[in-house]
Amino acid sequence: MSFEALTSELAGCTICADRFAATATAHAPKPVIWFASGARVLIAGQAPGLRVHRSGKPFTDPSGDRLRAWMGVAEDVFYDRRRIAIVPMGFCFPGYDAKGSDLPPPKICAQTWRERVMEVLPKVRLTLLIGGYAQNWHLGRAGGVTETVAGWRSHAPDVIPLPHPSWRNTGWLKKNPWFETELLPVLRARVTEVLA
Repeated sequence: MSFEALTSELAGCTICADRFAATATAHAPKPVIWFASGARVLIAGQAPGLRVHRSGKPFTDPSGDRLRAWMGVAEDVFYDRRRIAIVPMGFCFPGYDAKGSDLPPPKICAQTWRERVMEVLPKVRLTLLIGGYAQNWHLGRAGGVTETVAGWRSHAPDVIPLPHPSWRNTGWLKKNPWFETELLPVLRARVTEVLA
């Protein structure tokens, strides 16, 4: 299947329509597609949030600001699909539960689309695994985020696991200062190398 045919089919995906209609947000599917076949960096995240659902552009929130700072890239580089592919485990906003908490990305999304999308990204040289869903899928294991990120050296230089850049993880960052002093310099250097 061609890149154009795949992205067209993905853009029209409605496999989770009933699931999303039953959430507290009662929204319709709206896949956020942000990749091109020449990308050399893959950001594998969880799923779009409500802001991204509305904007159609990934990481248009404080999490995106933090992630770009971690990577050491400007917005124009970050949003250049030919250089950086942003492919979450769920392409649509999963919605909120009755208490207002984020729902996890539906497993059927990755089961349906992940391998097909990876096939059209043959030039990826660096994969950033953000959060447990992406880490477990790509590394083929179920482990905690702290343990996986702490073991980043065993996956580098081609794969680097990261915590989610959400403000909710500010406490985690304070408890794990090695992340900033040891991992981030390597991450920034590797991103620069791959995008050069």
